[in-house]
Amino acid sequence: MSSTERGRAETPIDDGDADTGPIGPFPVARATGRSPIPALAVPVLGGFALAVLLGVYGRLHEPGAVAVDIAGFSGPAYVKAWLTTVATLLAVVQLVSALNMYGRIGHASPSWVPAVHRWTGRLAVLVTVPVVVHCLYAFGFEYDSPRVLVHSLAGCLFYGAFATKMLSLPRRDLPGWTLPVVGGVVFSALVALWLTAALWLFTTRGLHL
Repeated sequence: MSSTERGRAETPIDDGDADTGPIGPFPVARATGRSPIPALAVPVLGGFALAVLLGVYGRLHEPGAVAVDIAGFSGPAYVKAWLTTVATLLAVVQLVSALNMYGRIGHASPSWVPAVHRWTGRLAVLVTVPVVVHCLYAFGFEYDSPRVLVHSLAGCLFYGAFATKMLSLPRRDLPGWTLPVVGGVVFSALVALWLTAALWLFTTRGLHL
């Protein structure tokens, strides 16, 4: 990427046609001469409200027998583990593509990278939907052990940060660091979910379907 292209990648986007994705960080226009707090209030409070709502519902809801099961798998636990693994791998692809678009890795970004970035982000979140539905209905918000507590908190944080991300994307009055930071939180929460569930299952019960 040339110095001119690199400067454009690091310059806040002013038009409405920015390539954006649900997880990866993308810049928005910087607010000038104003405090960023009012502009951040709606996205942050919206995401916080969703995270709290999921946690409260998960805790108060009486766990049921709803299970996400697919023929060929050992059981619902492995279905969830593999879906979370797929979502995490897609999120990694989106992170790498975002770094390439920003000129942090590789050379000039090919024209197909933005599309890959967008669709891997959308698919990553979509793949997690059956997992969260099963967790909320069948287990709820649990804290029987440190691992389970971290997993429950990470699940609420993931969707709360995702909501903040979606509420931030159409705005052009947010600081330039907003989307990179929120995207990083979404990615970190998803990795935490994978570590505390999928990796734990694979290492304790074996790596199989």
